Amino acid sequence: MSNSSSLNEFLLLAFADTWELQLLQFALFLGIYLAALLGNGLIITAVACDHHLHTPMYFFLLNLSVLDLGFISTTVPKSMANSLWDTRAISYSGCAAQVFLLFFLLGGEYSVLTVMAYDRYVAICRPLHYGTIMGSRACVKMTAAAWGASFLYSVMHTANTFSIPLCQGNIVDQFFCEIPQILKLSCSDSYLREAGLIVVSLCLVFGCFIFIVLSYVQIFTVVLRIPSEQGRHKAFSMCLPHLAVVSLLISTTFSAYLKPPSLSSPALDLVLAVLYTLVPPTVNPLIYSMRNKEVKDSL
Repeated sequence: MSNSSSLNEFLLLAFADTWELQLLQFALFLGIYLAALLGNGLIITAVACDHHLHTPMYFFLLNLSVLDLGFISTTVPKSMANSLWDTRAISYSGCAAQVFLLFFLLGGEYSVLTVMAYDRYVAICRPLHYGTIMGSRACVKMTAAAWGASFLYSVMHTANTFSIPLCQGNIVDQFFCEIPQILKLSCSDSYLREAGLIVVSLCLVFGCFIFIVLSYVQIFTVVLRIPSEQGRHKAFSMCLPHLAVVSLLISTTFSAYLKPPSLSSPALDLVLAVLYTLVPPTVNPLIYSMRNKEVKDSL
């Protein structure tokens, strides 16, 4: 194929060659997807319907659950449909939509988790000013900024990726449209522009990570000075779920995108992609509900 203008569709990576194994993959993905829908749906319903949970922390948690639902819904249903109908095809516009939504929702998760770290910092390190700093208007502005920045970031990535000429066929070595795999189809050095943009993105993610780490250094410094054991336990119970979610998302995405080229292989790339697209959206509701008495009581 001479260039991307002649592409009508891409061919995604199949998990298996036999119909029986494809049905098994469909069943596994369906179970994971339903678990993610149930967990995140319950948290969204609980926060929206219980006035006791109408606080900044749970407002951000609601946004995180919405992002998790969107994130897993971007890749898993299409993969399940392809397995069930024994096909690998995804349209050119469908591939572009997947890239846009993946970067929009993943960027939104990192942004909201960064805002949640700031919320925990204010709640524990500046409790007397919490109501003033984290008022409803401030929370809405921070959330809107997170969603808006992620939208612009995603538009930039999608437009840049699909403006690159593609002349290496139309086979994407992944079960969804992932930018590094699409760049492998590009002509000569035309991918360098998008590769540079990915490097800038990783720097922004690393900046968010540093902000979260510094916030928690100050948080734990204050928590360890609390004289009562009950106070320390309450503070840790507020922070540990968020810290676990951040660690899970960062470890899975960094493993997928920052592994050495020498370790790259189709099987490893597939496993890492499954980890960062399926595990965080499914596990996050469990992390937040297991140690959170208010959420459990509401449910």
